[in-house]
Amino acid sequence: MSWFNVLEVAVSILLIVFAISAVVSKKLLTSIVMLSAVGMAAAVAFALLSAPDVAVTEAVIGSGLITFLFVASIRRAGKAGDVL
Repeated sequence: MSWFNVLEVAVSILLIVFAISAVVSKKLLTSIVMLSAVGMAAAVAFALLSAPDVAVTEAVIGSGLITFLFVASIRRAGKAGDVL
């Protein structure tokens, strides 16, 4: 087994761990951070699969923009009622 295969398996395991952590987390902000980590791990997986354009798109939109929108909406909703 080459180092590349080991790296693919490690990234796959990280994806699963981050996804499960995002689902079972009790705190909403922790779930958002774990969702962002899933996006970054997916971007690494896409880069390993020789799809750099998809990796960059996932990193920018999946990890950056979506996380920002979730946090901003939670902060705004938190002013009306205690969400966090």
